[in-house]
Amino acid sequence: MTKNLKKLNLSKNSLLILEKRYLKKNENGEVVETPEEMYERVARVISDVEKDYNSGYSSEELFEKFYNMMVEFYFQPNSPTLMNAGTPLGQLSACFVLPVEDSMDAIFEAIKRTAIIHKTGGGTGFSFSRLRPRNDIVKSTGGIASGPVSFMKVFNEATEAVKQGGRRRGANMGILRVDHPDILEFIDAKKKEGELSNFNISVAITDSFMDALYKDEEYELINPRTKKVQGKLKAKEVFDKLVYGAWRNGEPGVIFIDRINEKHPIKGAGEIESTNPCGEQPLLPYESCNLGSINLAKFVKGKQYLLEHKQRATLNEALDKIDWDKLEEITKLAIHFLDNVIDANYFPFKEIAEMTRANRKIGLGIMGFADMLIQLGIPYRSKDALVIAEKVMSFIQEKGLEKSRELGEKKGNFPNIDLSVHKPPMRNGTITTIAPTGTISMIADTSSGIEPLFTIAYKKNVLQGESLVYANKYFEELSHERGFYSKELWEKVAVAKSIKDFKEIPEDVRDIFDTTFDIEPLHHVDMQAAFQKHVDNAVSKTINMPNSAKVEDVEVVYKEAYKKGLKGITVYRDGSRQVQVLETAKKEDASYKDIRNPRPRPQVVKGRTYRMQTEMGTLYITINEDDKGLLEVFVHLGKSGSSVMAFTEAIGRLISLSLRSGVNPNEIVKQLKGIKSSTPIRQEDGNVVFSVPDAIAKSLERYLQGGEQLELLPGSSSLAKVPIVLGSAKEEKKASSSEADICPECGGVLIYQEGCYVCRDCGYSKCE
Repeated sequence: MTKNLKKLNLSKNSLLILEKRYLKKNENGEVVETPEEMYERVARVISDVEKDYNSGYSSEELFEKFYNMMVEFYFQPNSPTLMNAGTPLGQLSACFVLPVEDSMDAIFEAIKRTAIIHKTGGGTGFSFSRLRPRNDIVKSTGGIASGPVSFMKVFNEATEAVKQGGRRRGANMGILRVDHPDILEFIDAKKKEGELSNFNISVAITDSFMDALYKDEEYELINPRTKKVQGKLKAKEVFDKLVYGAWRNGEPGVIFIDRINEKHPIKGAGEIESTNPCGEQPLLPYESCNLGSINLAKFVKGKQYLLEHKQRATLNEALDKIDWDKLEEITKLAIHFLDNVIDANYFPFKEIAEMTRANRKIGLGIMGFADMLIQLGIPYRSKDALVIAEKVMSFIQEKGLEKSRELGEKKGNFPNIDLSVHKPPMRNGTITTIAPTGTISMIADTSSGIEPLFTIAYKKNVLQGESLVYANKYFEELSHERGFYSKELWEKVAVAKSIKDFKEIPEDVRDIFDTTFDIEPLHHVDMQAAFQKHVDNAVSKTINMPNSAKVEDVEVVYKEAYKKGLKGITVYRDGSRQVQVLETAKKEDASYKDIRNPRPRPQVVKGRTYRMQTEMGTLYITINEDDKGLLEVFVHLGKSGSSVMAFTEAIGRLISLSLRSGVNPNEIVKQLKGIKSSTPIRQEDGNVVFSVPDAIAKSLERYLQGGEQLELLPGSSSLAKVPIVLGSAKEEKKASSSEADICPECGGVLIYQEGCYVCRDCGYSKCE
């Protein structure tokens, strides 16, 4: 047994994330392994693959190297590998694409397979372009088709019901070709917040569409059932609608589907129709891919540049500080690791196993790029940063190819090599992908992917109402070493989107420490393009734009992305959601001044008590009314005095105060209904309760159904008897518009980066 295992040094946040999401738990939900044991578990499973080959590599030697590479945070594999290696699930891939054929049997077979993949921790992508359009003929029944968007909603609800491996909810990518007759309906599919909440959606843009756009011409719509032209649309009108949607709320994104297929190294194996949930991994139907990321922040020699020079570095000075030898060593070891994952993997379906093993695609990417630039003394917004991006990724691609050729010679080529552009020897059909790293970058305590810092510091709420300021560790070091640290400054920095105007901070520090809000949108595009030049698959990145950005600005970005050779793009305009948690405090709205005094509680009231089962235990909801209508709600859960009981009692008191103040109970139902926890519970009557708030809402709804309610008429101080008409379940489900901004697990703030929502407090990620 090897004795040269490195020690693991974890931050408190990293340990919290590992305990919550990655470490093995027993049947009671108790953690039963240490972080070191987790990495040993993963390294052992992946290194043991070598025993099946006469490759000249010792499995014990690889175990030590794989383990040390992970615990020193030079490299981290994708989440399913950390979670599932050495467990009964054994499914190690993050990305899957499933075909959706044009028949009812095929559609629901895809839904079933999606549920199984989500349960094992994978994300799924689909093209719905094969489905016949809305109102098309269905010969078997004599009816008419409902179209792709209607079936996407079925996939979405299935995802809602499945918690991935008990640890995270599934994520999907839904794609429709721009020449599908239902393209306009698809573009508006996520117009209302809360719709298709488990999907990212993207339009597959063709070269012929872009040609028609630049020529200001119409283009043809093709019925996928008949393969015939069904109509024409003006390309500019469709593009304008697409751009407006992205400006409105970031959806849909685009992928340039013809470019993806043109650049696909294994053209002979089939046509790519879709990508994984964040768009960086184009895959053939039934193909999967396992990913991992190198932490670039670990490859800078010496101290950060600003500690010694107090000015930005020149390009040559920065390049000299990169440890190229160590980067080569880790790149080649990571390629070996990811290739072994394919053999160690347990694939959920035969078709996926066959396609994945035939092409042996892997996706080695990076994280910590912003932290690397900070240490090098190079601003993210500079042209030098673009040069460094291209040189680093070119180096990783070159050394990765060298390793894959070596593995091909020793272990054999990927089976479909004759259908590819590669010449033997070659072990892997693709080797590089830049994927989201939301959670694994938090474990490694580094910046996400190739994104700039979101902010320099942020406040995190902890127990007993206390809040702590968390700052970028390189900024923290400089603040102490250079003598500009103060608690008051940190408090200001924690709520600022940029530090460029903070005179208390030295000018050279302000110059280097860029946030996403300091970067021009077109520089974001240039950065993505710089990396894309040397990536086999694609790049996950968010083109963040200020709230003041105009629709025309998004149009420019989309056209520039096509011009610069990107395979896809995601745009997010700050504050474009209806409910924005990170917005600054606004002046008191005039409507808030109309505060009614709560009516007093009479001595005698009447009501009912409902019993609901929740993940926290049995919940009792008592609803009382007086002669003026609903008056109060009492909520009882667990033992008196417990923390959980305190929260439920508080909810009840606030609801009661609202009712006595004349708030329409329908509005209370809308706010609470549909709030989700980690474990939905099916009730005796077959209905599902998603959480304690959802149970309260459904009890209120049941109490009100068929009854009448006394409420204050708008603009009147008198009571009037008006009927209560509850909205449809569909309408009420749409009401929760803040879902994208609030972490569903800890209540922290979600930030949008790398095409995905990530919580910096607990590590929750919708996609990664």
